[in-house]
Parts: sequence; structure tokens; C-alpha cells
Amino acid sequence: MNEELQTLYIPMGVKPQSEWFPGFGKSQLIQTFVGSFGAFFLALMIWLLKGSVPFAVVTFLSGVAASVMMTTKDRHNLSVLDQLRFMVAFKKSQKYYPYRALPEWDNNSV
Repeated sequence: MNEELQTLYIPMGVKPQSEWFPGFGKSQLIQTFVGSFGAFFLALMIWLLKGSVPFAVVTFLSGVAASVMMTTKDRHNLSVLDQLRFMVAFKKSQKYYPYRALPEWDNNSV
């Protein structure tokens, strides 16, 4: 057989999981549920401490909307949550700064 016939072509932009709308699939839905639970807990605390139902409802709905926006992936397959994870991983990673120690007060060595 010809070697060229056995090559596999994978088109760009194909995602391995199905999505309900662009950038939002099953794993993003689970992350949204976790964020919504946090928003619900915050709204419950506001309702118990302040007694303001409209403020608690607005807080809950804002939390749900923020969860959806933070987990939805863009056309580069990155979400805001992914970018935050990458920044934290970069902050924790070991840095390499090559330098050469010189005598600071010696003018003849430079």
C-alpha cells in the first residue's frame, strides 16, 4: 500500500466533546453547578444576615451568570477559569534567573 493513503487528517477546531452552545459542554456545566452552589451559599448568608430578599436574589443570579461566563471556552479553547489556573501554576513554578555575582563596590572589576 502507498504510505500516503494511510495518513490521518484531523481538521483544526474539532472538539472531543459535544457542546450545547459554542464553548459550553458537560464539564463546563459541572463547573457552573459548583459556582452556582457557591453563589447560593453567599445569597443565603446575605438573606440570613441582612434579611434582604431582592439583594440575595440578585447576588445568586449574578453568581450563576458569572459562573457561566467564567467557564465558557473561547475559540482558542480557553476559559477565564483556565487562564486563572495557568497564572497560579506559573506563579507556583520554579523560576530560573541566570545571573553572575560581581563585587558590588569594586570599580575595577566591571
